[in-house]
Amino acid sequence: MNLLLECALRNFFIRMSLLVLVFNIGSVVHAQEYPNRPIKVVIPSSPGGPSDIFGRSLMQQLGENLGRPIIIENKPGAGSKIGIQQVAKSAPDGYTLLLVSSTFVINPSLYADPGFDPIKDFTPVALPVSSPNVIVVNPSFPAKDIKEFFALIKANPGKYDYASPGGGTGPHLSAELLKLRMNLDIAHIPYKGGGPALQAVLANQVPIGLSAIPPATPQVKAGALRALALTSTTRSASLPDVPTLNESGVADFEGDTLSFIMAPAGTPPAIIQKLNREITKALETPELRNKLMGMGYQIYNSTPDQVAQKIKVDIDKWAKVIKSGNIKPD
Repeated sequence: MNLLLECALRNFFIRMSLLVLVFNIGSVVHAQEYPNRPIKVVIPSSPGGPSDIFGRSLMQQLGENLGRPIIIENKPGAGSKIGIQQVAKSAPDGYTLLLVSSTFVINPSLYADPGFDPIKDFTPVALPVSSPNVIVVNPSFPAKDIKEFFALIKANPGKYDYASPGGGTGPHLSAELLKLRMNLDIAHIPYKGGGPALQAVLANQVPIGLSAIPPATPQVKAGALRALALTSTTRSASLPDVPTLNESGVADFEGDTLSFIMAPAGTPPAIIQKLNREITKALETPELRNKLMGMGYQIYNSTPDQVAQKIKVDIDKWAKVIKSGNIKPD
């Protein structure tokens, strides 16, 4: 009986090994053929925001490297949920990808029902860049630096508002973390994307803004906005004269906006690895690299496993901020 059982088990494991081998061979062949048609990249935010600016630059180079067109589809709404859900429900074949900011790791704690599971519904492809958020003000704003800003806000509780790209976005959560740390009484005015939020500050409809650094940099350099401080731990090459909050007395403050590239769960591993390699190669192109760094981006060479770990860490980080600040979606 033991001999028969041993033979049966041996045959079972042989068959399973063959199935795994066939699957792996099929996956490699699929990756070698991939892509053989255009790829769609969904950006769940408005045109003109940081994800859109970065995404179009990267995807143009990636498309040239792959020899296939890459179509950008902006799908804003519901705190990025609409676009994220669209990709989660797409076929896991590598032809529909998601390029999303920190809302991807914020929404699971912000919403009672975010409509997606960042771990179960997606497979990480890359974390190509991050960018600090920057506190900007209209040139008519009385405070000339961040210390004057803190003093002014504390002396006038409830008087001032700030604009962000929307409730639950990276800039919004960075601002709320700063409010908690510095005990600031300042109201949040959400907009539908980074572009509209900056336009509100430029027009002085709202005197203060929290923005990812890429769309704000040209306006700061032109003198149309004044940058007071960065939320990163180090200064930015694109705005080297702007101090960090750490330098300004807010110790251990970090609130960068991250950019994740994700694929639907079940996308073949060989396709994920090929995309990761090609994205890394695209980011090494001198013209693209210099362009992105000039806009304030920090470039990463991240593996899918490293991205998966970062996602878990940041989900926990922002969950604590949301709970502490009792932050609700708009």
